[in-house]
Amino acid sequence: MTESSQFAQLGSLLLEAGFSATDTRETLEEIRDRVAPDQELAFAVLPEAVFVSPATGPGAPILRMAMASSLSTRQSAMVSRLMHRLRDGRITLDTALGSEQARIRAAAMRMPVLRWMVGNALLAGGLAVLFRCPWWSIIVAALVAALVGGVAAGLSRVRPAAAIIPFLIALLSTVLVSESAAVLGYSTVPLFAVCAPIALLVPGAMITNALLELTAADVVTGASRLVYGVVQLSFMAAGIAAGSALIGLEIDQDSAVLLTDVAGVLSTAPAWASLPPAAFGWVGVAAVAVGISLALGAGYRLTAVSIAAMSVAYALLFAIAPFWGTVIATGATAAALFVLARVIERSTFAIPATITFQPAFLLLVPGTVGLVALASFDMGALSSAPAIFVSLCIGTKVGSIIADTHWWRLIKGSRRPA
Repeated sequence: MTESSQFAQLGSLLLEAGFSATDTRETLEEIRDRVAPDQELAFAVLPEAVFVSPATGPGAPILRMAMASSLSTRQSAMVSRLMHRLRDGRITLDTALGSEQARIRAAAMRMPVLRWMVGNALLAGGLAVLFRCPWWSIIVAALVAALVGGVAAGLSRVRPAAAIIPFLIALLSTVLVSESAAVLGYSTVPLFAVCAPIALLVPGAMITNALLELTAADVVTGASRLVYGVVQLSFMAAGIAAGSALIGLEIDQDSAVLLTDVAGVLSTAPAWASLPPAAFGWVGVAAVAVGISLALGAGYRLTAVSIAAMSVAYALLFAIAPFWGTVIATGATAAALFVLARVIERSTFAIPATITFQPAFLLLVPGTVGLVALASFDMGALSSAPAIFVSLCIGTKVGSIIADTHWWRLIKGSRRPA
C-alpha cells in the first residue's frame, strides 16, 4: 500500500470517528510532517470523502469514501488516542492501519438497540426535568422516548427510510405523548414533553462540526452539514406539527421558554401536575449526559467527562445570563466549553472535541431549543434564534483561537531581535 493510500485510509477512519473535515485535514498534515516529511502530499476532505494527491507532479489523487460518524463514542476516543501516538512517533502507519485499526473496530458497541432505547429514555427524562415539565409529563416523555428510540433504531436499518426518519419519529412521539396526556386527564401538554423524546435525533454532532468548519473557512463542507442539519430539524418540526393537527394536541405555549428562564417559574399545582424543584436541574444534567453516553456507546470514563462538560455548560449559562443576557451567555459558554474540549482532547483522555462538546450542545442552540422554536412557531423564540446562533458561532471561533493558536511561537517570535 502506497503512502497516499495509507493517508486516505487514515482520513476515512477519522471521519468515521466523527472528526470535522477541518480537524481531519489538520491531523493528516501533522502526521504527514511526522512520519513522512519527504512526501509532499495535499489533502482535501469532504464530509464522507478524503482526497490525497501529490502536491507536485502528475500523480493521480487517491479517493477514499467513509461512512461518517459510524463508530461509537468509545471507538472515537480510541481513534483519537491512536492519532496522538502517530503524531508522537510511537507507532508506524503500518501498525496503526493494521492491528490497531482492527482492535478499534473490534470494540463495537454491544446491544446497540437496547442501549439506544434506555439512553433515549434517560435523555428525554433529563431534558424534561431541566426545562421543568410537570412530573407526569417527565415520566411520559421517558417512556415514549424508549419506545420511539427502538422504532428509530429499527428504521435506521432500512436505507430508503433514513431521510424520513426524523419526520416519522416526531409524528409518532407527538401522537403518543398526546394520547398519554388524554388518558391521564390533562388537556394541555408542555412543548418539551413532546420534543424531549426525539432530542437524541437532533443533529448536534453534525451542526457542531458545521460550526467548526465554517469558522475555519471550510465553507463547502460546513455549509453542506449545516443545511442538512437544518433540514432534519425542519422535518422534526413538521412531524410535531402534523401530529398535533392529526390528534388535536393543545400545546402549552407558555412552556416554550429558554433554559435560563425556567428557574424563576413557580409551581402551585398539586401532586403529579407540579413542577420539579429548580435544584433538580443538576439531576437533569446528569441524566442527559448519561443518556447520550449510553446511547452512543461511551464507557465509564467518557461518561464522567460528559457529565463534567454538561455541568460546566449548565453552570456557565446560569452564571452569565442574569448579567449579560442569553445571547451573550450562549457565546461565552460555547467559547469556554470549546477550550475545555480541546484541553481534554490533547490530554491523556484524548477524547475528540466534538464528542465532549455534543452533550452540552443540547443546552445551547440550534439544538433542542432550536427545535422548540420551530415547533412552537413562537415569534419571540424564532426572532432570537438567529442572534443566539451567531453568538454560538462567534463563541466557538473565539474558543478555537484561544485553544488552537500556537501562542508560544508568537511570543517567541516577538522576542527575537530585529
